[in-house]
Amino acid sequence: MTDPVKTDPPDPGADPGKRPYASPKRAAAAARTRARIREAAGRLFVEQGYAATRMREVARAAGVGERTLYDAFPTKAALFGHTLGVATVGDEEPVAVADRPEFTELGGETDPAETVDALIARTAELLDRAGDLIMVSVEAAGADPDMRAAADAGAAATHAVYLRLTTALHARGALRPGLDPARAADILFAVVSPHVHQLLRRHRGWSAAAYRDWLRELVAAQLLAPEQRTGSEHRPGGGPR
Repeated sequence: MTDPVKTDPPDPGADPGKRPYASPKRAAAAARTRARIREAAGRLFVEQGYAATRMREVARAAGVGERTLYDAFPTKAALFGHTLGVATVGDEEPVAVADRPEFTELGGETDPAETVDALIARTAELLDRAGDLIMVSVEAAGADPDMRAAADAGAAATHAVYLRLTTALHARGALRPGLDPARAADILFAVVSPHVHQLLRRHRGWSAAAYRDWLRELVAAQLLAPEQRTGSEHRPGGGPR
């Protein structure tokens, strides 16, 4: 999910039998530089929007030279993709959210209510980290083909995760009567979305706990058969704080 960092071309005069030396100190310094760039870029993208943010502004805010910035991220699209990717998964490992154990193992719980709890906890945490940047890509999609492609790919991947989960719940007879996996995934796609997260957490000022509790109750009521909802309903603190 992260973008590769541009490296210098190999020295044509170097001995091909020698392996390049990877300095741990140099790698650590490069990681710290990328972190500063991500922090600055993320803040500017959210404050100004994708189109209005200039690479020179990011370099200045990160305290690095423009050459350093462009060596790491040749284009603004590459910088945004890296910044969003790391915010989404929480690290620089090139493993997509859909392929990470915390999401691939969803549905393995024996209690469907616990499955809903796990989904909401993990997704709410992801949206708190990356929801603002996801909305930047959504808002820029109409005018920028790179952002449109990124937004569409992210939406498709998210729906696929939800469909995998609802298919597992359906196989266990946990969905409410008359609800098929595709429709259940559509419901998740709508309510557990960056748009709703933006409205409640950013615009209305709900706390993280209030948002999670509300989502748990709503998703359990919308997806699970009544006898399967124990544990996700009647939790304290379900209203806005």
